[in-house]
Amino acid sequence: MEWFTAPDYWLSRLVFQRALAGVYLVAFLTAALQFRALIGERGMLPVPRYLQLVPFRKAPSLFHAHYSDRFFALVAWTGCAVSAALLAGLDSLLPLWGGMLLWLVPWVLYLSIVNVGQTWYSFGWESLLLEVGFLAAFLGNDEVAPPVVVLFLLWWILFRVEFGAGLIKMRGDECWRKLTCLDHHHETQPMPGPLSWFFHHLPRPLHRVEVAANHVTQLAVPFLLFTPHPIATAAASLMIVTQLWLVLSGNFAWLNWITIVLALSAVRFPADPPATAGAPLWYVVVVLAVAALLAGLSYHPVVNMISRRQVMNRSFDPLHLVNTYGAFGSVSRVRYEVVVEGTADDLPREDSEWREYEFKGKPGDPRHWPRQFAPYHLRLDWLMWFAALSPAYAGPWFGAFVERLLENDPDTLKLLRRSPFPADAPPRYIRARLFRYRYTTWRELRVTGACWDRSFVREYMPPTRLARAAHTL
Repeated sequence: MEWFTAPDYWLSRLVFQRALAGVYLVAFLTAALQFRALIGERGMLPVPRYLQLVPFRKAPSLFHAHYSDRFFALVAWTGCAVSAALLAGLDSLLPLWGGMLLWLVPWVLYLSIVNVGQTWYSFGWESLLLEVGFLAAFLGNDEVAPPVVVLFLLWWILFRVEFGAGLIKMRGDECWRKLTCLDHHHETQPMPGPLSWFFHHLPRPLHRVEVAANHVTQLAVPFLLFTPHPIATAAASLMIVTQLWLVLSGNFAWLNWITIVLALSAVRFPADPPATAGAPLWYVVVVLAVAALLAGLSYHPVVNMISRRQVMNRSFDPLHLVNTYGAFGSVSRVRYEVVVEGTADDLPREDSEWREYEFKGKPGDPRHWPRQFAPYHLRLDWLMWFAALSPAYAGPWFGAFVERLLENDPDTLKLLRRSPFPADAPPRYIRARLFRYRYTTWRELRVTGACWDRSFVREYMPPTRLARAAHTL
């Protein structure tokens, strides 16, 4: 069945699969190291409480059968182990059916995590990893050449990621149409990286070029993915370059990296394909059946994408098989940050010794230069950015977060860069204040050594004791 396979893309498949396994590994590692404080039995949004409210059919997950922190850790670390095995190429040593089943293991495990992750797992790249991960199971291994229809579906995902993001920008904030969004975005993005300050201070005409190039890459280039080589390869390569530019300019978890992984599947590397057997009939039937299913499920994402009321990052089925994507339909002009402080004083006063908690990724101390964390995902830091936009975003979890700080909960403190209180002496009161942050100028940086300047805006949460912490917002 020569029509069924594309032997020239054998190296593309190999690179894609190994890179995807690396993204899976980061995702499972993120879950394993952060879950206890976020969604564990004593987490801010505990999984057991969620499972009592949401039935299996709405959120399929292994945890509906059983949940304990120990079992969650087993699932997450098993995901790490299987991802590492796939990264090392174990699937190539198995028969075709065995390799397919091995690829489905991390998909089932990560689906189980995402579907109980609640607010902490509401990001578009979670669904994107699941959609790509499911499809990867049907790419085959060294026994057969890559199926054309699966490659086409991978490019279809990439098309929706890029084109959907381009449309949401043009329909959303007028600054995208005026080419001015990057005058603000590098400063107000959720989690700046070590080079974001420099990107912000690029000349404004260059910012216009950045936005225009982004529009071309997201609104025109995706159509070239379905043209013959070498045009499709050039289009995918341009997308990779654009994503690497975004990697340098900020911390967006693995969003940019999995987009690069998708683009690698469309790059036809110049290498002679190895000899392979013809695709067995059962494999052809399975692949075509999956393709038909995904084509049918694409209806709602396509309708959403072409709608004037387009929404970003939504799943239309509980298995996250086909989703809609998009980012930054609107861009904030001003950056706000919630600064969390504690005091050991018996009575909190304005002149008390208030000590600031330092987060790993989000801006805090104006002299603390941002670090590169992506593709690792600092979930608490990202949600703190949303909390600064509106207390409504933080309502379900912020009170529990404060309560854990008042207890000096070790799992919660592991999510932070530094706690100002010793382990055996927790604070008596916690308060939160809202500040406006802006990047310093070149002159201010030379004089003060600070990359940020901040000014007080208002009280975000009044001084709170342990008994009141859960009812603060």
